[in-house]
Amino acid sequence: MTRLPAGWREVTPGARLGTSHGDRGVFITTTSFTKAAIETVGKSTFRVELIDGPRLAKLMVGAGVGVQPIHVDPVYRVDEDFFEEL
Repeated sequence: MTRLPAGWREVTPGARLGTSHGDRGVFITTTSFTKAAIETVGKSTFRVELIDGPRLAKLMVGAGVGVQPIHVDPVYRVDEDFFEEL
């Protein structure tokens, strides 16, 4: 299945809401945003945050939301006591 990027048609209604509905908005997609979508949001009268798939994944991992670790590599430190006993 091909996933198309979110375009200007998807973000235009939100970018035009104006201050009567708040002063900021967020658009989230699991793919990416087209250049036209990014430009449309840039022309908005209020702040609109675009979160694409890679950024969404990083936010989810960072917050531990909707993800589970499947393998954690151990982190080692030098055991100084071992070397002092030699």
